[in-house]
Amino acid sequence: MSTETAAAAAQVAAPPPAGWEEARSRVYAVGLAAALPALDRPLADTDGHTLAEPLTTRTNLPAFPTSSVDGWAVRGDGPWEVVGRVLAGNSPPPLTADGTTVEIATGAMVPEGTAAILRIEESTRTADGRVAGTPRPGPEWREPGEEAYAGEELLPAGTPVDPALIGLAASCGHDTLRVRRQPRAALLVFGDELLTSGPPAAGRVRDALGPAVPAWLRRYGCQIRPADVVGPVADTLPAHVAALRAALADADLVCTTGGTMHGPVDHLHPTLAALGADYVVNTVAVRPGFPMLLARLVDADGRVRFVAGLPGNPQSAIVALVSLVAPLLAGLQGRPMPALPLATLAEPVPGRGDYTHLALVRLDRAAGTAHPVRHVGSAMLRGLAGADGFAVIRPGTNGEAGARVPVVPLPLAPGERTW
Repeated sequence: MSTETAAAAAQVAAPPPAGWEEARSRVYAVGLAAALPALDRPLADTDGHTLAEPLTTRTNLPAFPTSSVDGWAVRGDGPWEVVGRVLAGNSPPPLTADGTTVEIATGAMVPEGTAAILRIEESTRTADGRVAGTPRPGPEWREPGEEAYAGEELLPAGTPVDPALIGLAASCGHDTLRVRRQPRAALLVFGDELLTSGPPAAGRVRDALGPAVPAWLRRYGCQIRPADVVGPVADTLPAHVAALRAALADADLVCTTGGTMHGPVDHLHPTLAALGADYVVNTVAVRPGFPMLLARLVDADGRVRFVAGLPGNPQSAIVALVSLVAPLLAGLQGRPMPALPLATLAEPVPGRGDYTHLALVRLDRAAGTAHPVRHVGSAMLRGLAGADGFAVIRPGTNGEAGARVPVVPLPLAPGERTW
């Protein structure tokens, strides 16, 4: 298709905007349908990835009776004759004679035949060197399988890998984990009016999204290098087509900033038409964040790639990220659809008529309340910098003080759990 034909096709009237919740569900479904392949990686290289299969134990945990204290493993009645010592990392012989004991260290394997463990601080020595004292009534060791039995499923597929999970996997005896390949992302910045250094001046504004969006994408689990950020791309259709085609060569997801309208220098829609993309979502009934889009391209070999069109206004672009990109990436990584926690509005938040209103809020986690922040215009980032997420005010409603509303958390560092 020629660029002129693509441009004409893009001028066809757009369908009505999708509802916000519908759009999230739709992009998650297409992401999950295109979930990235699984691969085996060493434990040390899995942080931020996603389990592609359940995490199970290779042995009982613990695998053998393990002393919980430093003390004396005793058999029969005391005082006990000392016949040896057991340190962690050794496999001791059994205690076979009544009236005998071995010194035992925390974490050491409990000898077969042990009746009790006497804590070292609660023991004494007799004149002839034997050990005396009264063991506590409960066992002072961990039984095999106390934490988990061999083959037991501990965490399901789709669980994000974090340091705690890595440690658990190691304790289960795993050297590698089967995880989803991390999505590869790229960013194209559109807009001749943008500056990439220095303060705004002479009608030109500083690009805030080129430096920020890659960091957000990494927090959603993407791989994106400095070389994957391109722009500002010239405001011409051939330049847009060339830049997007090049970015799609290696990326699973290409985000673009600006150009999502149908103005004289908005070339994203005709670019998508020229490359044969299909819309998954073309505009969403949400404020701020209008308009945003997600498109899909499928190669002849079945390879699927996505383009997320983010608005040029900075806060609107982040709304598009949390609305479309976050659920898409969850699907691509085989994770569950991101759940939205609830919080109580500390102050009223106005609705936006037929549109969902995503209102920036700061969370008081102890009280479970959400507090609206100031400086929240579409072009502003000051409010975003002090916020924890977006309160969701559904269409046709107002957020009254005291109302319980869903909150879209802003992502933390890779692998971290939100609120």
